[in-house]
Amino acid sequence: MTGRTLEELGLAGAPRDHPLTYPGAWPADSGLLHRDQMFPLERLVYDDRVPLLAVGSNACPGQLRHKMAEFGIDSPVPMVRSRVSGLEVGISAHVSRLGYVSASPVRSPQALRELFVIWLDRRQLDAVDASEPHFRRAWLPAPGVRIELPDGRALTGAYAYVNRHGVLHDGAGAPRRHPGDQRTLLTELLVGSAALRELFGVTPEEFCARARRGPGLCARGTRLFAEQKWVTESGFEPHADGQQTGSPGTGSSLFPPLR
Repeated sequence: MTGRTLEELGLAGAPRDHPLTYPGAWPADSGLLHRDQMFPLERLVYDDRVPLLAVGSNACPGQLRHKMAEFGIDSPVPMVRSRVSGLEVGISAHVSRLGYVSASPVRSPQALRELFVIWLDRRQLDAVDASEPHFRRAWLPAPGVRIELPDGRALTGAYAYVNRHGVLHDGAGAPRRHPGDQRTLLTELLVGSAALRELFGVTPEEFCARARRGPGLCARGTRLFAEQKWVTESGFEPHADGQQTGSPGTGSSLFPPLR
């Protein structure tokens, strides 16, 4: 089995280093991420791992590589491009200390998206949990969220990270869709709020730079979203009840049955 490097594939960059690139480059197809290479997948389902639905930078191999390296993990991560219905990609109602406003899943019965399912072992799941302090990991079961693999099989569910602060709405109360481009999103948010511009400047570049200076300003920005009444629920909060994330080993029921 041969692979290609992330650099060769244009997948080496990480939003943690370049926040305006969020959510980062995603692979063109399914593959096995191992260290700094992508290999072909030999199978689509891994009974000794759990499926995690990636809606943001967890589908970016460059970002995933950093997350695993922080915990000394170099085991491979299968990434399966899947068709997902019942879920849309919304906008987290918090400002990340890494300098961007991230994505969060929202309930949307009519939505159909192509997203990656990453299959994680226990150590890998703990590492990703620790990287998501503003999220609760939730098990999203079928048929509410249907995840169809490339061979036509459907999973009985998958984990996803639901934002603790809620998501931004579209002005009419419904969750707002993440545009997928951080520069576009930050421009729209800054244009819409003088208070946000006072905190973070008038350009996306200024926003990223100021947010990365310290968590205090990010926390103020997060509170501002709520104070401006821009926040609503994602619709997945009931599934996240009882889940704890943010430090290794704190999640409950890591390995539910898959079939």
